[in-house]
Amino acid sequence: MAAKQHRSDIVIAGGGLAGLAGALAIARGAPGLSVEVIDATPPHVGGTDERASAIAAAARRMLEQLGVWADVADGAEAIRSMEITDSRTGDSVRPVFLTFDEDVAEGEPFAHMVPNQMLIAALRKAAETAGVTVTAPESVAGFAVEDGAVAVRLGSGAERRASLLVAADGIRSRLRKLSGIKTVSWRYPQSAIVVNVRHERPHDGVAVEHFLPGGPFAILPLKGNRSSLVWPERSADAKRFVDGDDFVFLVELERRFGHRLGEITLDGPRRAYPLGLMLARDFVRPRFALLGDAAHGIHPIAGQGLNLGFRDVAALAETLVDAHRIGLDIGSLDVLRRYEQWRRYDSWQMGVMTDALNRLFSNDITPLRIARDIGLGVVDRLPRLKGFLIGEAAGLVGDLPKLLKGEAL
Repeated sequence: MAAKQHRSDIVIAGGGLAGLAGALAIARGAPGLSVEVIDATPPHVGGTDERASAIAAAARRMLEQLGVWADVADGAEAIRSMEITDSRTGDSVRPVFLTFDEDVAEGEPFAHMVPNQMLIAALRKAAETAGVTVTAPESVAGFAVEDGAVAVRLGSGAERRASLLVAADGIRSRLRKLSGIKTVSWRYPQSAIVVNVRHERPHDGVAVEHFLPGGPFAILPLKGNRSSLVWPERSADAKRFVDGDDFVFLVELERRFGHRLGEITLDGPRRAYPLGLMLARDFVRPRFALLGDAAHGIHPIAGQGLNLGFRDVAALAETLVDAHRIGLDIGSLDVLRRYEQWRRYDSWQMGVMTDALNRLFSNDITPLRIARDIGLGVVDRLPRLKGFLIGEAAGLVGDLPKLLKGEAL
């Protein structure tokens, strides 16, 4: 007996930040479209992910427009300034070569740090309130395009029939592979250690990017006297540090963290994540689109990974809502090409930039060190260039979708 087939206008595979934000944006922009999120995570199960993400000003404007920001604002910490330093691990003096300390608008910092679990919970609640169906725990096992629709087969054997399937199932996207979309990708000889710490003195909203031979060591402010650390290191060393005891880990951490914030203690588990670059050659196929990490995975050196995904969300939602309003088929390739053209170049540009920055700064070659330090110092003395770079970091440069400007669809 054939499995019962349900109809949704849009099926989104993946209940992470990009998938839920996409579902919410589409549901609020076009209430007439039925949206279902297929999420492999069981509902109402507390996770162990203690990570936080940098939410750029443009993404914050989108979350505010979607009615989510108020639910996370109390747990968000503004990044009020950033200092960029460059030295060797054992150097006692760490000169600051470049600082960013301007708001993108009056009283609007260029980014906030927000705990991932808090943001996912807020997005899920808002999506369900907006009429999105969240089916969990469940997965998408396969799909086939047929008769002007896409037939989606779930892991449980159930089926969905939709106008569009959106793959938001992460950097190792199984659906991307099934679609036949090719990627350009390579691994870096680095892994990023992610851990939260407590410290004696307040950070005052200052983020630090400390360029070290192993990679850019980032100190990102959280609520209270706490910070989130992103610590790229050679993969073998990262594994050794993470698997070692707390004492050895703290000794190595303090060598990189420094003493400006006083004594530090671990505040949660430590994990290492392999780093690499992955860029999809195409973002769409007939009745199929990639979203977020399924379309691109970049080095964390600029803190733009999640913000790239939110830019995808804003562009895809606007594309689909506009098409729906004038009666176009939202799953047709002609409609989806607008989204691809909007997002592919920007994603590739960011991927190439982060790759170049990582190669430039993750080394201990003296001539390169001297040249890059001179370059950072020159940038620090050019206010207009600094203003442009702040706009880039805030996600406010380029052809922005309405949501990223804080406008309704």
